[in-house]
Amino acid sequence: MMSYYSELRCKEIIDIHTGYRLGYACDLELDDREGCVAALITPGRPRFFGLFGREEDYILPWKNIVRVGSDIILVEMKGEFPRRKRESRWF
Repeated sequence: MMSYYSELRCKEIIDIHTGYRLGYACDLELDDREGCVAALITPGRPRFFGLFGREEDYILPWKNIVRVGSDIILVEMKGEFPRRKRESRWF
């Protein structure tokens, strides 16, 4: 099954151990040397109805993705979810 990135953005990401809904993929992290996808990035939860920004993004390594289905992506994470603050880029 082939998927485009635009299709991945419409699939909900869920942890299979806890059932925790992480949201939808907003970005990909690519490995230039290997030429493959390194991780999926999902945005953090909004703070106080979005008035105070968002929490740090979830970084989901590609090796932890168990299955990509027609409408869902299942992730197996043990322990804490890796997180990172989004870098603001001005061109």
